[in-house]
Amino acid sequence: MRQIVAMGGGGFLMDDPALDGFVLSLTDARRPRICFLPTASGDHPGSDAALREAFPDASFDTSVLRLFDREVADLTAFLGDQDVVYVGGGNTVSMLAVWRAHGVDGALRRAWETGVVLAGVSAGANCWFEACTTDSFLLGSADPLLDGLGLVAGSFTPHYDGEPARRPAVHQLVGSGALPDGYACDDFAALHVVDAEVQDAVASRAGARAFRVERAGSGVSEVALDVRRLS
Repeated sequence: MRQIVAMGGGGFLMDDPALDGFVLSLTDARRPRICFLPTASGDHPGSDAALREAFPDASFDTSVLRLFDREVADLTAFLGDQDVVYVGGGNTVSMLAVWRAHGVDGALRRAWETGVVLAGVSAGANCWFEACTTDSFLLGSADPLLDGLGLVAGSFTPHYDGEPARRPAVHQLVGSGALPDGYACDDFAALHVVDAEVQDAVASRAGARAFRVERAGSGVSEVALDVRRLS
C-alpha cells in the first residue's frame, strides 16, 4: 500500500505529537525507522534535537539525510530501508531542485512504491503533488508551482488559515486555470493519501480544516472535507 500524509502545518516541528502519532500508526514496525529530510531548510541542523525528542532512541531508529554534505551513496537503498520518510518545511522550489540534482526524486518514488510511508509538512507536503502554492519565490506570497513530484494528481496548499495570502491566491489561481484543482489544509490538518487517492482528512486541533478546491465556471468551488479529529 502506497501512503502519504500531507500536513498543512504540524508535526514535531510544530510541537504536534498527534499528527506524528497518526503517521506512526500507518506502519506496523515494532521499532520504526524514521528518516528526516531537512532539504527545504537548507539542511538546517536545528531540527535534529526536535526529531530525537519526538522519536526517542529507546523506541525508534532515526536518521537525517543531508544533501549539502551528503554521506549516503545509495539513496534508493537508504530511503527504501525506512519505515517513514518525513520531509520538513522551507523552500519548496529549492528543495525540488536539489532533490533532482541528487536523484532523490526517483529514490522517493521507489520508496513509496515499495510501501515506505511518506510524510511532510508545508514544503514537505507540497512536494508529493503535481502542483502547489508556495512562498519560495517571495516571502509572504502564494505563487503557483507546477513541477512537483506528481505522486498525487492536482494541487496542494498548506497553511490555508495561517498565512493571509494563501486562500485568496488559491481562489484566483484555480479560478483562472493557472493552478489545477486540488486540496488545501489549515495548520494542524492533514490528508491521508492511499494509492494516490485522498482517503481521509485528519486534524490534531479543533477547528483545523481541509478543503477540496475546484474551478467552477468563472470562479471556484470550495468544499470542506469531513475531518476526523485525532485524540
